[in-house]
Amino acid sequence: MKKILVSGGAGYIGSHTIVDLLSRGYEVICADNFSRSTPHSLEGISQITGRQIIRYTVDLCDAAATALLFQDHPDLSGIIHFAAFKAVGESVEEPLRYYRNNLGSLMTLLHFTEKYKIPHFIFSSSCTVYGEPDHCPLDEQAPLKTAQSPYGATKQMCERILQDVSARTGMKTILLRYFNPAGAHPSGLLGELPLGKPQNLVPAITQFAIGKIKGFEVHGTDYPTRDGSCIRDYIHIMDLARAHTLALEYLEKNRNGESCEIFNLGSGQGTTVLEAIHAFEQASGRPLPYQAGPRRPGDVIAAYADYSRAKKLLGWEPRFSLLQIMEDAWRWEKNLVKNV
Repeated sequence: MKKILVSGGAGYIGSHTIVDLLSRGYEVICADNFSRSTPHSLEGISQITGRQIIRYTVDLCDAAATALLFQDHPDLSGIIHFAAFKAVGESVEEPLRYYRNNLGSLMTLLHFTEKYKIPHFIFSSSCTVYGEPDHCPLDEQAPLKTAQSPYGATKQMCERILQDVSARTGMKTILLRYFNPAGAHPSGLLGELPLGKPQNLVPAITQFAIGKIKGFEVHGTDYPTRDGSCIRDYIHIMDLARAHTLALEYLEKNRNGESCEIFNLGSGQGTTVLEAIHAFEQASGRPLPYQAGPRRPGDVIAAYADYSRAKKLLGWEPRFSLLQIMEDAWRWEKNLVKNV
């Protein structure tokens, strides 16, 4: 059984990826400092899979604390690195915090990856590396423009670090550029659990609909799009989780042509914010009255993916629709209220 370290494993994407890894026979070690997550997600993993996860409460910017994890598990066969701050707006307000955390955690992990000769590394990147794109859909050859936020800049920098390290050490690396993860595990036992006010659209919708937050604002209705709101590419969280397992298997089978490869992960469909709201209304059967607000700093006008490279080489393609994303997210939100 191959042992994989999942950093940020208690977070939204990390926890769902752990479920997928376990279903494919991997042993998983979770590292998380719970600054942006809670142990609740690990309980959900156990309920879904029937397995308890070995977990370390550790800040990966702390090299001494991180060293203890690697001493306990020197036989890791791969790392999937999610641990990062990810709120675009917050990164504009607190740029130094983002640079320190997102770059520091990666460099600590790479130090131990080299020391213990861990062969495979999967990095959680983002479509924000493309900045304001010239055209959509975006493929992996699209130029990386100036990032629109410090968060996006940290992803660009991390990608460069990984490309340089992979070229020198021969470590096999995959950069997965996500578009907009959304939804929840279909069981309703695991989903997105933001701390504080939600920064992403779908949890903001579900929390407003259930009464957790008062008022719902659309950030900008004057963009040059078909209805004036931003266009994004919403990908079901379980589709995204599956891509990580496929990426690992791709490296394990030596199918990679280069030491560092890049894949875009999205639905391939551009959806406006208002269209996403209407999809939720259809899925839930309830209206969602919103207020039109000003644009939010750091947001691009439109971004959606060309995932054909992932389909061709990883054998991956999305299976869940936008309506299913909303149905699963709403089921998760209602279960949270039920279990309070």
